[in-house]
Amino acid sequence: MSASDPVFTVAAIREIENQYLPNAQPSLMERAGAAAAKLALTLLHKNPGPVLILAGPGNNGGDGFVLARHLLLAGHAVTLVFANDPEHLPSDAHTAFMAWQAAGGKSVQDFPPGDWALAVDALFGIGLHRAPIGWYADWIERFNRLTCPRLSIDIPSGLDADTGQAFVPCVKASHTLSFIGLKPGLLTLDGPDHCGEISIATLDLPLDAHSSPGRKLHPADFAAGLQARPRNTHKGHWGEVGIIGGAPGMLGAALLAGRAALKTGAGRVFVGCLDSSAPPVDLNHPELMLRASGDLHSIASVLALGPGLGQTEAAHEQLRCALQFDGPLVLDADALNLLSANPHFKEQILARKAPSVLTPHPAEAARLLATDTASIQSDRLVAAIELAEGFGAHVVLKGNGSVIAHPDGNWAINPTGHAGMAAAGMGDVLTGLAASLLGQGWPAGSALEGAVHLHGAAAELLAEEGVGPVGVSASELIPAARRLLNRWIIEYGAH
Repeated sequence: MSASDPVFTVAAIREIENQYLPNAQPSLMERAGAAAAKLALTLLHKNPGPVLILAGPGNNGGDGFVLARHLLLAGHAVTLVFANDPEHLPSDAHTAFMAWQAAGGKSVQDFPPGDWALAVDALFGIGLHRAPIGWYADWIERFNRLTCPRLSIDIPSGLDADTGQAFVPCVKASHTLSFIGLKPGLLTLDGPDHCGEISIATLDLPLDAHSSPGRKLHPADFAAGLQARPRNTHKGHWGEVGIIGGAPGMLGAALLAGRAALKTGAGRVFVGCLDSSAPPVDLNHPELMLRASGDLHSIASVLALGPGLGQTEAAHEQLRCALQFDGPLVLDADALNLLSANPHFKEQILARKAPSVLTPHPAEAARLLATDTASIQSDRLVAAIELAEGFGAHVVLKGNGSVIAHPDGNWAINPTGHAGMAAAGMGDVLTGLAASLLGQGWPAGSALEGAVHLHGAAAELLAEEGVGPVGVSASELIPAARRLLNRWIIEYGAH
């Protein structure tokens, strides 16, 4: 898929469908089933044998009927499981079922034993917002135990297409073929754990006529920042990044952020620690300039507040001063907790002229929105958009499929990263990356998107090299991010 992959909510998909349904020839269902058959035939070419198709009571089942007919006519042995009354099917699905029967197809009403080369989930589509029950729940549990390739049509049954919430039970597919465009639920929360390899079938619809505020993030989206540097340059061209944090016992957080900024190209990096006993120099990276935290507001061009900050009165004062800073500002960790606790701070951040960047995890987002973590996770996209609008900031809601939302209403979902990133210090590194790109002159939205994508991609690169995913440390991510950023400048940047 390309850099321009739009992501559509269910409501947006329905609008597109309704525009083309009345006059589409062949019908959208015929197109969907044919697209599914094409992918199924590719999978069967690698592993030929009998096919099991589970069909549900709606239009997703109708797509399965069309798929079944195509495979049958191609000479494959197909077992179709369908336990409902065909007369109760929607019109197009009923037509597809009758065409299946006319082609010589038969259906059974329960999940049969067998040694399958391919199993297909055509039970429920993007309209499902509750847990499957009855025989459907039993079928899904048995489907998930199969060892053959498992293909879901449009979305794994039991997965919420807007939120990525996996109900119990939920299909765990090895492949998902989604129609028209990507949906948020494929990319965030539980979605990536249930979808397997995702393909898109646009059904030959002219999607250029249908804009979406959402995208699946790709390096080409922030390619304008990936510029090779001229040889005639000096450190003053690439920003003065100030990192404030490092309260007693948490010095490492501020140093991680500073090192991340240093290794990804910031001209100068200053680290201001609240711990009065902090050493005067980082012996592992003496290029970092350790200063009194109060000095950074006057010498930095970009300020990042939060890594290891704590919530003392001194930390509170640092946030008060930072909100008056006239350059780009990144707030993370305890800076966000302090922000959520003081309504006056929210007024101050809204009054800022320079861009603000917020990097909450779900618990911090819950505090900012005066709710609970479960509510944030129940609809990550809505929460991120609400944060961006409510604080006038560029926001990343961290987690599986991090959601980035901007004050103008646009948003993106990041596909990079892995489970090994659930480790101490990873957020501090992300803060340093974002501050570094801001210091180098990237627009705030691009800087946040670039930092988030780079952060996850660096972890993937390490895993490919045998470092992790389990046990990868935040400090190991920094040199990998440097290597990858330089690779992207060559691959995506204008020269």
